Amino acid sequence: MTEIQQEALNKAVETINGDMAALWITIAAVLVFFMQAGFTLVEIGFTRSKNAGNIIMKNIMDLCIGSIMFWAVGYGIMYGSDLVMGGFFRSSPADQGYFFFSATDWYNLFFQTVFCATAATIVSGAVAGRTKFSTYLILSAVITTLIYPISGSWYWPFDDDAWLNTAGFVDFAGSSVVHAVGGGAALVAAIMVGPRIGKYVDGKAIAIPGHNIPFGAIGVMILWLGWFGFNGGSQLAWGGDDTIGAGSVIINTNLAAAIGAVSALLLTWLKYGKPDVSMTLNGALAGLVGITAGCGAVSAWGALAIGLICGMLVVFSIEFIDKKLHIDDPVGAISVHGVCGFAGTVLVGLFALDGGLLYGGGAHLLWVQTYGSLAYIAWAAFGTFVVMFILKKTIGLRVSKETEMDGLDIHEHGSEAYPDFRLNSH
Repeated sequence: MTEIQQEALNKAVETINGDMAALWITIAAVLVFFMQAGFTLVEIGFTRSKNAGNIIMKNIMDLCIGSIMFWAVGYGIMYGSDLVMGGFFRSSPADQGYFFFSATDWYNLFFQTVFCATAATIVSGAVAGRTKFSTYLILSAVITTLIYPISGSWYWPFDDDAWLNTAGFVDFAGSSVVHAVGGGAALVAAIMVGPRIGKYVDGKAIAIPGHNIPFGAIGVMILWLGWFGFNGGSQLAWGGDDTIGAGSVIINTNLAAAIGAVSALLLTWLKYGKPDVSMTLNGALAGLVGITAGCGAVSAWGALAIGLICGMLVVFSIEFIDKKLHIDDPVGAISVHGVCGFAGTVLVGLFALDGGLLYGGGAHLLWVQTYGSLAYIAWAAFGTFVVMFILKKTIGLRVSKETEMDGLDIHEHGSEAYPDFRLNSH
């Protein structure tokens, strides 16, 4: 083969690999897009039927608002080439503006957009059943336009200008960048909105059961499926070693989810005398969130360890936040995404094959993982507090007592998700 022929062959192979990577990222983005349906079903199933329509509206608006605002502004803040305020966030060059028109990179925009929408949606479950729809829409817009893109710029551009990337931080698919950010925002939002009426009586937490656990279970399975795109797509390439890498990520993701569910099941069986359904479902989600940071950095055994720890941790966390702190979180979003997002990120410092404490890497990575994840949570909490404080002083955060008791569907949207169909006597 001549040198010219070899160059032509190499170029063809490079083109095919690039197209395969773009196709894989697009397929993965579609899977992550479908996760929005999973979040919707989990939140509906774990809460009261009278608010199901409101939950549908919140989740679909997270996707709609996030798609528009991340395209218009967020992507430029997160991936722009110019640093602002010493690298606190980024900016697109003046000749490009913020509105995204790069045809060669549209698939990456789509992939990053659905991640952004996921961060916003995490908040929805924590404030379900008592929050004004208008207030929620504004918070969702700020998260997808500013809060998430700013903190995302600290790491995911993967260059020397991203301060956490330079520090050696590891968050393969977003235990902190996405989930801890959403969890931090959810924590502050739930505190500021306050608990649902009747949730705490004489200092005691009163259970308000979800109305449709089968919906919640289907939602968890959809999320589990979508997570293969969430984590596997974050390999950002396909072919050769990248195919092996993506496959390893997917296996680690599945193992962590499986052991997370099993560990939550066994723990609740021991604690309550019977295996708890909702805790088991949240255990699977906890494993998924926990492994998201290290799915590309740990072995299968490390994935099992992380999933096991997060599956048990979520049970203790949900109980502590509810019964001790008296923070009303109807679906356990703070624990699943915030607590396990932080834990999963930190555990990379123990189990990472390259630099982990248990693999002879010392404590450096463990320290970086800890302060990096805390930075994400602190930023999300601060940003959310500022927004919620302004909204509280202006349009208010909560619906009226009458609206909450009757259900948000009727008063906020003028319809019911489960109308009472009666035969017309005429």
